[in-house]
Order: sequence, then structure tokens, then C-alpha cells
Amino acid sequence: MKRVHYSWFILVVTFFSIIVAGITLSSSGVFINPLEKEFQWERSTIALAFAISLFLYGISGPFMAALLEVIGLKKMMLSAMATLIVGITLTFLMNQSWQLIVIWGGIIGLGASLFLTVLSPYVANHWFVKRRGLAIGILTASTATGQLILLPVLAMIIEHYSWRWAMGLILLLSTLMFTLIAIFIKNKPQDVGLNPYGQEEFIEEQTVQQKKNPIHIAFNGLLEAVKIKAFWLLAGSFFICGLSTSGLIGTHFVSYCISFGVPLVTAASLLSFMGVFNLLGTTASGWLSDRFDNRWLLFWYYLLRGASLLLLPYALSQGSVILLTIFTIFYGLDWIATVPPTISITRQIFGMQKSSIIYGWIFASHQAGAAVAAYGGGLIYQFFNSYTWAFFLAGIFCAMASLFVIIVKKQTPQHV
Repeated sequence: MKRVHYSWFILVVTFFSIIVAGITLSSSGVFINPLEKEFQWERSTIALAFAISLFLYGISGPFMAALLEVIGLKKMMLSAMATLIVGITLTFLMNQSWQLIVIWGGIIGLGASLFLTVLSPYVANHWFVKRRGLAIGILTASTATGQLILLPVLAMIIEHYSWRWAMGLILLLSTLMFTLIAIFIKNKPQDVGLNPYGQEEFIEEQTVQQKKNPIHIAFNGLLEAVKIKAFWLLAGSFFICGLSTSGLIGTHFVSYCISFGVPLVTAASLLSFMGVFNLLGTTASGWLSDRFDNRWLLFWYYLLRGASLLLLPYALSQGSVILLTIFTIFYGLDWIATVPPTISITRQIFGMQKSSIIYGWIFASHQAGAAVAAYGGGLIYQFFNSYTWAFFLAGIFCAMASLFVIIVKKQTPQHV
């Protein structure tokens, strides 16, 4: 029987680590109403805390990529998971809105950063040669898997007990993953006497960056990237990607459904149902990104997402189960499907060594968009007493993103 390559064990532990970090941030939507009721905080204030966490974990991405090069995979994953555990623990002690902003916006946002930004491309680039696109697709889809399994569970716990019990479950899972990371994660394939998966001959690993300052590495990557038009097009499209996914749907979808009379558990179940199709769509997108022009993949992803976002307000206002199901399927397939092709184009343009850091900056733009939508959605609701304009505008922006990506110059994969 052929022995399973250790790269797949790294992928599995990374997969579940991203699930835990992902559910921590994607669960923000189910916590808005209970926090609003218990503490009498304004929705825009709660949304601000969630927006700061989205922005902070995004802007931290390039620095996390640089620290990975300097400190190594295992220590970085352990440090990030420990930070997440501290932040989750502190939520049990908060009673002022500024504490929510510091804890969720700062500590939890920072703890989640590594897992939800550059970890997927780093693991795929360093542990895989063959099936790299598939590996990125699987790791990217892991955020949806946690949402799929845990969001309805968290909603039921909140409804029958309290939000603290729901946070307790996330804390338990985070502690479990800290233990598994400590046991199984290795820095690189050479630590277990192997080459990356699919690499036949031994290639000496480059360690040029190991003694450099991680801040210097991160900003050097940015200075190189800003000179290239494709970087701005990818960053602009990813800003809209973040705005139309984790910022808007991840933060406000549940509350939007509740405003139309949809029960909390049902709304959370719809969001988790998207996770089923997101898991399929993002994994398939990773497979497709190895085989087709990534620009055209992104063009259709953004266009279809925009159409689905324009459909949602109509579906809710009509109370149509059929239209809501159509939205859930189409949006779910497309949620994070943009990530594998974006990573692939970044690697083709900037090469293997620099792609993780530069993708970190592109992802920072993604999270800036997410923060705008998370806070902006709360403001729009406060002003109009409805989220409809937020979803309509997001749909229009997605159509713009489809134009951004299609004018990126076609690349030949000479640096992969």
C-alpha cells in the first residue's frame, strides 16, 4: 500500500485550523442581535467592532506572510491560535462597547489573520507542486465548511441558552486545534525528510529572507507591486470581493433575513446552506484554476455574484422560498471561488517567492472592502431601517469587478 505523503496531513490540520478561525469571524452575524438586546448597544457600534476585525486581519496579511518566512509555519500557527483563544476568553468578561471593539476588533481580528489571509497559499506553495490549485481550493473552502457545520449550531445554542455558551463552543474548538497544531505541523517538507508533494528531484531551499526584518520584507513587496497595473486591478476587484462577501453577507445577511420575519435559526441555516455550495464551488474553482484562463473564471464569478445580490432583496420582499433557494445556491457556489484564480494570477505575475507577501497586500484590500461593507451596512440600516440599498450597491460593484479582472494582461505560468 502506497504511503500517504505528509503534505496531506499538513493540509488536513491547516484545513481544520482555518475552519475554527473562520467560524469565529463568520459567526459575527448571529451575535449582533443578542449583543444588541443584552447590552443595549447600537447596531452600528457592534458592526464597527466586526468591521475593525475584518480590516485588521486583512491589513495584517502581508506582515503575516513575512513572519512566516522568518519565524516558520509551526510557531506562527501556534501564536495565532493562542491569540484567538485569548480574545475569545475575554469576550466573557466584557460589559462595555469599547471592550467589544478592542477584543473582537483587535485581538480576535489579529488572531484570525494568519489563518484567513496568507496561510492557504503559503502551505500550498511550500508543501505542494502537483495539485497546488486543488490544495488552495480545499483550504480556501474550509471557511465555508465551518460555517456549514457550526452556524446553525451556534444559532440554536444562542436561542436556547445564550451567546456565551456559543462562544464557549468556539473556545473549546480553538483549544483543540492548538493541541493538534503543536503535534502535527512542521515548518517544511525537509523537516520530515521529504520533498513537496509532486516534486521528484531535490531542489535546495532558498533561505535568503530568513535574517531580514519582516516589516522590511512586507513593504518591499508592496513597493514592487504598486508599480504594476495588474496589482491595482486585482486589489480593486478583491476590495469588491470582500465588500460583497464577508463584509456584507457574513455580517448582515442573518439580520437582513430577520428584518423580513425569518427566524434566527432559519437565517443561520440558509447561510450555512451557502457553505455547502461554497465548499463545492471553491474546491472546483481550485481545480479549474489549474486548467483554464483565470481571468475569465474571475469575470464570470463576479458577474454571477452581482446578479445574485440583486436578486436577494426581491426574493426576501416576495417571501419566495424558490428565489431564496436560487440565491443561496448561486451565491454559495461563488462565495470564495474568486480566491484560487486570484492567487494563481498573483503567482504567475510575481513568482513563487514573492507571491505570498504580495497576495497578502491584495487580501488586505479585500478586507478593507469587507470593513467598509460591515460598518457601512450598519449605517445604511440605521439611516433607512433596511439593508436593501447595501445589497443593491454591492451587486453593481460586482459588475465593475468583472471588468477589472478581464483587462488584466494574460500571463504565461513561467514562474510557477
